[in-house]
Amino acid sequence: MSNAFVAILMGSDSDLPTMQKTYDTLKSLGVTVEMKITSAHRTPAQTHAYVKDAEERGCKVFICAAGLAAHLAGAVAGLTVKPVIGVPMAGGPLNGQDSLLSTVMMPGGVPVATVAVGSAGAKNAAYLAAQMLAIGDETVAKAVADDRVANMNAVVAKDAALQEKLGA
Repeated sequence: MSNAFVAILMGSDSDLPTMQKTYDTLKSLGVTVEMKITSAHRTPAQTHAYVKDAEERGCKVFICAAGLAAHLAGAVAGLTVKPVIGVPMAGGPLNGQDSLLSTVMMPGGVPVATVAVGSAGAKNAAYLAAQMLAIGDETVAKAVADDRVANMNAVVAKDAALQEKLGA
């Protein structure tokens, strides 16, 4: 899978602080990543062109972040049969509830895998994309498995420190 990559699309540069977690997590797992700002509403032709070009160049999974109306993931899902993961952004008058519903409520036959609103969702989108790639890439599969073990060990160490502090 030498030319395989994951594309992260954001509806706005204001999504970057949250989506940096997606980028960083994928890179830590050894996944090649592209990141782009493009809008389902403001730059539809450019979004369409990028998705088609990315597919031709080896994109295997699209991760789309958007807030408010949050149509980016749905627009991308309508252009590709590659997996699309939607990350609803927190903010706006409904603090991300509108983006969650806009992302998750797709018509049958045009799925968008939707993760949690905001930072947790941004991280989980990276893990989900890596797990998708891991089906056909043993190197990514090992990186994901090793990361799980590292997370488990961190929790065990924190509990041991707590127990020591409590004198248990």
